[in-house]
Amino acid sequence: MARTTFSGPVKSDNGFEGGIDASAGYVILYATTAASIADIADPVNTSDKQAGTLVFDTTNSKLKVATGSAAADTWVDADGTNAVTPS
Repeated sequence: MARTTFSGPVKSDNGFEGGIDASAGYVILYATTAASIADIADPVNTSDKQAGTLVFDTTNSKLKVATGSAAADTWVDADGTNAVTPS
């Protein structure tokens, strides 16, 4: 399945990546540990990371938001607090 960037309504004949279930009305987020979020070499920081990417921190039970696309760009809690800079 190809990946694309879009805005507006979307139709897919092959499903969606990332656990999106439009019929159920929810999105399943990528879940990972705080140690992985802080590890610059972890795939959470090196694969498909973009400003606004969301992950669920299973160690602290918090939603984290990427501030940029670089592996070293910080992750902040969804309320903008508690920045973690991968190293």
